[in-house]
Amino acid sequence: MAKRKRRSAPSAPVSEPPVRPGLLSPTRPVPPEIGRPPYADSGDPGPSSSSTVRTLDEVARMRRAGNAAAEILVEAGHCVRPGVTTDRIDAVVHEATIARGGYPSPLNYRGYPKSVCTSVNEVICHGIPDSRPLADGDIVNIDVTIFLDGVHGDTSVTFLVGEADDHSRRLVAETRTAMDEGIDAVRPAQPVNAIGRAIERHARKQGLGVVREFIGHGIGTEFHSGLQVKHYFDPRDDTLLVPGMTFTVEPMLTLGHPACALWDDDWTAVTLDGRRTAQFEHTVLVTDDGVDRLTVLPDGTAPADVFA
Repeated sequence: MAKRKRRSAPSAPVSEPPVRPGLLSPTRPVPPEIGRPPYADSGDPGPSSSSTVRTLDEVARMRRAGNAAAEILVEAGHCVRPGVTTDRIDAVVHEATIARGGYPSPLNYRGYPKSVCTSVNEVICHGIPDSRPLADGDIVNIDVTIFLDGVHGDTSVTFLVGEADDHSRRLVAETRTAMDEGIDAVRPAQPVNAIGRAIERHARKQGLGVVREFIGHGIGTEFHSGLQVKHYFDPRDDTLLVPGMTFTVEPMLTLGHPACALWDDDWTAVTLDGRRTAQFEHTVLVTDDGVDRLTVLPDGTAPADVFA
């Protein structure tokens, strides 16, 4: 039998003009009455020490934090249009987080200077909001995390800005599908690498690259706890999933080669070949018979569905 060939996607052009850093506004203050994670002042989260399995009380709080994160992401998404700066999106996220009694988890995490990550075009992740206005045809990932009642909720969507080209539309749609397939692979007694297997299989069918340097993670009382969730198949990752585990599934797929580099700010990761990349993310809970998405609106709607 002939070996099945990997599907070849139409060659995507380099994203032009390339994204360049803009000016940063001053760090936004958080009122003193807002509960803070341990790293809020020092910037150092320290070593992970929490369990990979959440208590029933922690799960209940994570559902509330997940609902809040989804609501904030929807508010941010409504701001996405040509001419709006990513700094303005940061301001909206910051204010919406505080309005819900929460702390914006990225703020001062290992020194990160803003309250949300905004990753435009060839920026893979951890883009820092600045004075650059969004342009017609851009794509932008908005990655929201809130610390609320002692736990974190983490979610992201990649948005189309105005009239995006067909390559970008396909990338965004297939990245969301890859995340969905990864989440659908979650169930008790499955190894964690089943998630990466499902994501990588879909990406390869679509001729898209899978970024390996950035992965999903355990989350709960800590922003990033010990469990690692790769978006590609690694046979060594044979930890079995059990009910009560909470973690993120957040694949980053590329139109070209997934190799990446960091800007001098030590945060902004970009594709080396300058081609576009997209990401979607949910915080999920392993249940007795499958998986729940925690970062949805109170009625169960995913933020991405609001903008579909």
